[in-house]
Amino acid sequence: MNYREAITIIAELLKGQLVVCANGFISRETFTISDRTENFYMIGSMGLASSIGLGVALSKPSRKVIILDGDGNLLMNLGSLPMIGSLQPKNLLHIVLDNEVYASTGNQPTISNVIELEDIAKSAKYAYIKKVTTDEELRREVVHILENDGPSFLLVKISDKEEQREIGRVTHSPEEIKERFMSAIAEITE
Repeated sequence: MNYREAITIIAELLKGQLVVCANGFISRETFTISDRTENFYMIGSMGLASSIGLGVALSKPSRKVIILDGDGNLLMNLGSLPMIGSLQPKNLLHIVLDNEVYASTGNQPTISNVIELEDIAKSAKYAYIKKVTTDEELRREVVHILENDGPSFLLVKISDKEEQREIGRVTHSPEEIKERFMSAIAEITE
């Protein structure tokens, strides 16, 4: 399973949930696969998707908020995990796509091949933690975390052997991303 396959599975299961996408290939793939007003695309600010997602979850407790993160991004801001664990937002779902490299900058290795990120989430007191390696497991677990209270942490092991292909960048300006997302946050959903 690669970025595209994992994000496609996740996107197919979304309805009105708010999604904060980590910068780099995660934002770019999500934008290409399923651009929606409920998606907030990080442009720069590596590592801050989890902090932004936490803020959104706390301000909108009636809405499910998904952080779509990467191992490299998560490692840049590990302090957000214990903050999430201490605040226990029931509407927060943290999905980490882990390919053990900083893919967006040239596949330099991260340390997630020796440090179990799901163990860090466990120490941080996330309510539900799972690691998946197949598309069937991913589909089942995303359905599960969407239907249950969190905070949930889903580690998705993906391949670092992504075939080389050209993927466009997010074409919305940062101002447009903010305005679209703010309008989605303001919407009342059932």
